[in-house]
Amino acid sequence: MEQLINDIKNWIQATEDRIIIGISGHGAAGKTTFAHQLISQLNAYSVNYLNTDPYIVSSGIRKQTNLSYTYEGDRHHYKMTACHPAAHQLSSLERDIQMVRSGLDFFTIDTDYLERQLISGENQLTLIEGMCAAFIDPDMFDLTIYFYTDDDTELMRRSNRDTNERGADLADVQQSHNERRIQYKLFMHPYRNRFDVIIKTSHEEVSIEKYAFNFDRY
Repeated sequence: MEQLINDIKNWIQATEDRIIIGISGHGAAGKTTFAHQLISQLNAYSVNYLNTDPYIVSSGIRKQTNLSYTYEGDRHHYKMTACHPAAHQLSSLERDIQMVRSGLDFFTIDTDYLERQLISGENQLTLIEGMCAAFIDPDMFDLTIYFYTDDDTELMRRSNRDTNERGADLADVQQSHNERRIQYKLFMHPYRNRFDVIIKTSHEEVSIEKYAFNFDRY
C-alpha cells in the first residue's frame, strides 16, 4: 500500500496532466480508508474527492425492486442492493467525470448524509471513490484501484460501521449480509478484472493481487 501511494505521488510530481483515479470495491473492503490515506499524503496538492454514494438509487426505490438469481444451484429472490449496476445513476456520474476532465467546476450532489463539496477544475488530481466507479467505462479514469475482502471480514466491518456510525440494528445487518454478498459476487465482483490494481484485505492483512499499471511510462 505504501509503495502504491508513493508511486502515485511520484506520478503526480512527474506530470502536469490532469489525473482522475477511480477507487472502488464492496462495502467495507477498505476503499474509503485508502482514499483518505492518499489524500493525507498529498497535502502539498489540491485534491478533489468525489464520494459516489449520492449516485446510488435511494434505498426506498431499491426495496421495491426485487431480483431473481441463481447462486451455487439455489434460486434467490431479494431486493436490489447497491452491488447491481442498475442501482446506480451511472450516466450522471459519467457526466460529472467528463466535467472534471474538461476542467469545469461543479458541486457534488447534496444529501442528508453528505454535504455538497466543490469539485474544482483547477485541481490536478481527482479521486472518484465508491461502488459506482466499478460500473462505468474504465477508460474514463487514468488509474483504477479495486478493493475487496472475504465474507467474514466484510460482516465484521459492516456490523461495526453500520451499528456505530449509522445506527442500524445489528440483527438486520446480519440478516441481509448473505444476500448482499451473493449479489456482490454475481453482479459486481466480476468487474474487478477491468481494474489496474486489485487489493484484497482480510482482517488486518493486505495483499496486492494485481499491479498492472506502469507509472514509469509517465
